[in-house]
Amino acid sequence: MKKTLRTEIIAVGTELLLGQIANTNAQWMSEKLAAYGINTYFHTVVGDNLERLTQVMKEANKRSNVIIVSGGLGPTEDDLSREAFQQISGLNIIEDEASLKKIERFFNERNMEMTPNNRRQARVFENAKILENKYGLAPGNLVEYDGNIWIFLPGVPREMKQIFSDHVLPYLSELNGAQIIQSLVLKFIGIGESVLEDRIQDIIQTQDNPTIALLTGRDGNTIRLTAKAASKNEAEAMLQAKKKEILDRVGEYYYGDDDATIEGKVFELLLKHQKTLAAAESLTGGAFQSKFVSQSGVSEVFKGGIVSYAAEVKQNVLGVKKETIETYGTVSEQCAYEMARRASELMDADIGVSFTGVAGPDRTENKDVGTTYVCLYDRKGQRQVEKCKFFGNRKQIRYQAVLKGFEMLFNYLK
Repeated sequence: MKKTLRTEIIAVGTELLLGQIANTNAQWMSEKLAAYGINTYFHTVVGDNLERLTQVMKEANKRSNVIIVSGGLGPTEDDLSREAFQQISGLNIIEDEASLKKIERFFNERNMEMTPNNRRQARVFENAKILENKYGLAPGNLVEYDGNIWIFLPGVPREMKQIFSDHVLPYLSELNGAQIIQSLVLKFIGIGESVLEDRIQDIIQTQDNPTIALLTGRDGNTIRLTAKAASKNEAEAMLQAKKKEILDRVGEYYYGDDDATIEGKVFELLLKHQKTLAAAESLTGGAFQSKFVSQSGVSEVFKGGIVSYAAEVKQNVLGVKKETIETYGTVSEQCAYEMARRASELMDADIGVSFTGVAGPDRTENKDVGTTYVCLYDRKGQRQVEKCKFFGNRKQIRYQAVLKGFEMLFNYLK
């Protein structure tokens, strides 16, 4: 039987609201549900308060047809999930005989006193489907009310995951029908989020399956495509068709899918074109080289680099002309060009890349904080210098400069 499921997860526990523990249960369940093509529409966290928990459950019952409650099934007086649901449903709470015997056996085998409140963990709703808890004492239970499915699970992650995997997922996947959800992330550099959205606005407005989500990432912008289908092959075909439609519009900014990195793409292009690279860094202090050499095998294309913060190091080690620094300053197009050219020459590399600028907190050489020059030079004499104005703190400005270097290399090499 196939049924369109609108799933909601309610996590119960004041400790979640206080930040003492993270709400990892909801994240984990949503991920598992998505893999089976089951959409989760709401996450709610509520404390151990009967009135507020009852109100949350009332709202959930109006908007969702599968409500999963995690937590509030323990032995203490503040475990109130059953009581709150009874208030809105009127369903009787009974002691499950098998669960009670399991609890009694647990204490007897350990020669421990079983206090009366431990019986609370055996309580379930009358006519509920009992979900065996192999790692704890309180069983899960599943009950239908007002045309909706309510599922109650322990809050202890190990217990919740076992019950969810053994009982909840098989039950819901049968209701939902055989479906999977598969995603593909397209990565772009050198195009702003608003421009990217504008270029594919009509595709976004008519999206259905696959769905399209634009996200801003640290290394550029991404588009996440998500397809729902009966098989992996069908979902993959849908994703590839939508990818082609999007890249027909903005393909010049695209550098890879999913786990691709911009430094990995630049490495790949250097290998393809049999080019080598050297770097001269002032503003970025070696951050470009650190990011680039994190890849295995990069020594095939990277000759090395010089970090030249001080003007005398730029002049005496790197070989920037004294008159260039005296006339134009270290934060200038002319200095950036000589840095890139000298890096290429000193290390016998096909391409030199350089970075100089003002990371802050104060102005330098009468230049505003964020003023940056990035230069590419190749040994044929071609050069490209970009003057940029970046914003943020020192760390953010330096990282944006590094990213601009990779963007320029990507555009040059592709």
